[in-house]
Amino acid sequence: MTDLLYSEEEEALRAAVRDLLMDHCAPADVIVRTESDAPHDVPLWKSLAGGMGLAGLLVPEDLGGQGATHREAAVVLEELGRAVAPVPYLSSAVVATEALLECAADDLLAELASATVIGVLAVGLHTAPGAGCAAVRVENGALYGELTGVADAAVADVLLVPADDGGLYAVAASAATVTPQVSLDLTRPLARVTLDGVRGARRLGDAGPAVRRALRAAAGLLASEQLGVADWALTETVRYLKERKQFNRPVGGFQALKHRLAQLWLEVVHLRAAARAAADALASGQDTDISVAVAQAYAAPVAVHVTEEALQLHGGLGMTWEHPVHLYLKRAKADSIAYGTAGAHRSALAELADLQGP
Repeated sequence: MTDLLYSEEEEALRAAVRDLLMDHCAPADVIVRTESDAPHDVPLWKSLAGGMGLAGLLVPEDLGGQGATHREAAVVLEELGRAVAPVPYLSSAVVATEALLECAADDLLAELASATVIGVLAVGLHTAPGAGCAAVRVENGALYGELTGVADAAVADVLLVPADDGGLYAVAASAATVTPQVSLDLTRPLARVTLDGVRGARRLGDAGPAVRRALRAAAGLLASEQLGVADWALTETVRYLKERKQFNRPVGGFQALKHRLAQLWLEVVHLRAAARAAADALASGQDTDISVAVAQAYAAPVAVHVTEEALQLHGGLGMTWEHPVHLYLKRAKADSIAYGTAGAHRSALAELADLQGP
């Protein structure tokens, strides 16, 4: 029977990542960074990816990676979610890495694993696994087209671009025009990528299977990030309600609020089980599509509900912009449409399970 509990190694990894984030990713610093012209925390990324070797968790050891599994990557994403860390881990160390693994692009994988290069799959963040995605045109050996809603493109060194000839091309980010787009989640900026006659792009392999594999892993592991977001929101809300007093007693002592918190706790526990099942399925290759669909069908509504309740239960703080809870609500909202909505995943699950709708 599958063991969804965290192993000693996974707990040790969690502790190391959390310690680093506590020292270098304080909530107040994240708020300040989101208001700047450089929302990505590149120094933190270098510490995580290079110093700790997390960029290569999914890369085989013979290519300079850690040779770990999606379970370990899920633990990292839980902690990054708890800190709403503005780093391109999901984009580069998971999505781009999975696409390159499918294409067997060993040289690029080695560069991503060493954290000398940040890779981004040039597909809109809203694209669900198995859904069609926008592709650029190939004309006389040059690439033309525009791709929107690409997460973390602003800090990418190499873009993995699907084309209309069915190929996946590696394009130097400097050869493309990357224009920031307004996004709800200030900690995961989106951008428009424009290719206007880019030549010299390298064809890595077939785009179809590479994109499907990358987006499936992204959707499955995104649930772990959403778990981290929800867990932080619940933990901080409980702490706050123990401290805030009304009628000379802690607000958290009122029965109505106890019931609300108990319901949130149950939802987070269930989300942890779904996220762990998806990570384990990705690692083992068993029942992967179903586990990923179940996790995403459940994760998005829970993360949004918990963060919305956290904002409401933090009432009386004054300007919520001064409190990090709004960052978590925005991340949860943005994640709820990332790599497919909950409705899209429920539909996919029904088809996988052969359950016909009314």
